[in-house]
Amino acid sequence: MLRRVLACGLAVLCCTLLTGAVAPAPPPADPTSGVDPAALPSAARELLPLISELTASRCPELPPLWVVAQVQAESGWDERLAGPTAGGPAGLYQLNQQNWLAAGGVPWPADPPGPGSDVTSGAAHLRIALPWVCATLRAVSTHLERTGKPTPALDAMLVCHVAGCGRVTGSATGVPAPGEAGCTEPCARVIARYLAAVHANLMRFALPPVPPPAAAPAPAPDAGPPPDSGPPAAGPQGPLPWTGGATRCRPPDPTGGGCVTGATRHGLLAAAAAFGGWSGGPVIRSAGCWNSHAWNPRSDHPRGRACDLFATAPGRFAGGAELAAGWRLADWLRAGAGPLRVRYLIWQGRYWAPGVADQDGWGRRYTGGGVYDVRDPTGGHYDHVHVSFRE
Repeated sequence: MLRRVLACGLAVLCCTLLTGAVAPAPPPADPTSGVDPAALPSAARELLPLISELTASRCPELPPLWVVAQVQAESGWDERLAGPTAGGPAGLYQLNQQNWLAAGGVPWPADPPGPGSDVTSGAAHLRIALPWVCATLRAVSTHLERTGKPTPALDAMLVCHVAGCGRVTGSATGVPAPGEAGCTEPCARVIARYLAAVHANLMRFALPPVPPPAAAPAPAPDAGPPPDSGPPAAGPQGPLPWTGGATRCRPPDPTGGGCVTGATRHGLLAAAAAFGGWSGGPVIRSAGCWNSHAWNPRSDHPRGRACDLFATAPGRFAGGAELAAGWRLADWLRAGAGPLRVRYLIWQGRYWAPGVADQDGWGRRYTGGGVYDVRDPTGGHYDHVHVSFRE
């Protein structure tokens, strides 16, 4: 069972929802991962490169925008903030000492900790706290997937942080109503205010949406795709939406042994209908969905929630017409992410997910999550489009 000690009492939690404004400094030349550096407090702006590095290398499912929004709600980016009670809370994420130790930090030299401690030093705090926050996100993601609760994993992560993961596991939806999971009415109000504060910060710190590029003119009827082209603007007609809800891994995998979810099967069949099949087709040369993926137990493949759609032979970098065809497929899946319930895509060393702003083009740089060699045609997804589904 997921358990977590409350970081602080309800009164202290209310006091830590800080929104103090800090005079902006000139933004860096390379805004990353959906965050508008010009909107950040100066302390957050200085730490943004570290946040982007840590999330990209250790937790690609945790957007940097969510990190800066949550820390703003917790501490207002005051790295020295420490509560008056023994044991915490302290630092950017307002962790109590028990959770700080559980995350791998060293005991505090004083209680409350003073300046110079790892917990009250911004960079040192993030290096300890971010992997711990990521572990919470992954734990609640597994719970939500197993139970079919409708709360998004990132919101459930916030509930864990502010009120304990027992509120997630013990409630019907993942966010407790008054009386659920031992959460009183004041407890439920604090959780609701905390979620609202973080979501307000997401809007406050997000980059303005980038307008879509102008559609390219249609090619002549007998013209093929240009060699080594980037992502084309147009594709086949959009897919019908998946309306069957969460089915778990029960329907048989059309690409081989094992099972897939209803949404995964629907997405595969929709892509096959749009692009001429998944076995030797003009766009999808081959495909595979269910796989045990023993080397990566966090993969969506053994849950039946992902497919690999190959634009070329496995192990070969796509080029020319195959590369252009792969981009058509990736863009079609991206455009249909809502109706198809797409969770994320990986293609050509890029990772794209709904709600995560593009960085330097289509999606953002794919890191391999410490599992895959991104220089390899398959590890970097240069030979196939990976698509994961939310249901």
